[in-house]
Amino acid sequence: MEIVLTGKGGPEMLRVDDRKAPRPGKGEVLVRTEASGASFAEVQMLRGRYPMQPGFPFVPGYDLVGRVVEGEGFRPGQRVVALTRTGAWRDQVVIPAKIAVPIADDVDPGVAAAVAMNGVTAWQMLHETARVRPGQTVLVHGAAGGVGSLLVQLARLAGARVIGTASAAKHDLLRSLGAEPIDYRKGNVAAEVRALAPNGVDAVFDHVGGKSLDESWGLLAPGGVLANYGSAGTLLDEGHPLRPYVGTVRRLAWWQLRRLFGLTRGRKAAMYYVKPGPGFAKALTEVLRLVSTGELTPHIDRRLPLTEAAQALTLLTTGQATGKIVLEAAVH
Repeated sequence: MEIVLTGKGGPEMLRVDDRKAPRPGKGEVLVRTEASGASFAEVQMLRGRYPMQPGFPFVPGYDLVGRVVEGEGFRPGQRVVALTRTGAWRDQVVIPAKIAVPIADDVDPGVAAAVAMNGVTAWQMLHETARVRPGQTVLVHGAAGGVGSLLVQLARLAGARVIGTASAAKHDLLRSLGAEPIDYRKGNVAAEVRALAPNGVDAVFDHVGGKSLDESWGLLAPGGVLANYGSAGTLLDEGHPLRPYVGTVRRLAWWQLRRLFGLTRGRKAAMYYVKPGPGFAKALTEVLRLVSTGELTPHIDRRLPLTEAAQALTLLTTGQATGKIVLEAAVH
């Protein structure tokens, strides 16, 4: 079984298909999927707006958690996590062995799926891109989302004060996580941030992209860091899907040039994207450790069968989801 995105449109463009069980080749492993995440990346793919996505039709699915059936370097039944970018929404998936990260057998696969991409993204941006320290103040856009809600918790664990943007209905969640909420749908976000942090913030985590980056840059305190990890605000744009990222690269290049001449008061900006490899494995291990100790709790909006991926994307498209939607495959 696999979920196929047949063409550009809405969630109705997803189709459930039957398929023959695949076999791994050299350097590959066959994984029986237990869980996968639904993310804004797939929402962008519906509109053909995700950078470098395959041509239609194709199988979405950015990450997976499952058990090895057969293949190189792993024992049958071993639980692994993999960052696939696409192709994970299948009941059985062949992946390169080098991207499979072994995890403990007792980890809830749904919880692992909730932090596979989002937790690593949040952890790396906080600790490697922005290097947030105790006593600093950070701004998290989309703080009730899958990445944002984990960023809030990790920033609080790091000893930082957190200001988070979200719709008013999600403010109670932000307060429970230790953030000071701002309603991005009402009023002037920049003015409200300045009222809470008159001297600026030490880091901004911006998934909106586009013109939002200019506003985020302007909110930085001297020495602050802007981490951009998406372009959600450009979903309805027309033209080539790489166009928003070209604009981001131009902004980053301009700010870096000014920084070299000492004109940014030490501020800097970086574009982040999650990728498989040793860094992913290291961050995932740390995130799962924090989950196991109870210091970090991924907020799972709901768990749906993999066959109901269209419902998951409908919830994400309409802004009804809080935290992460997990898709679970039937276990045979």
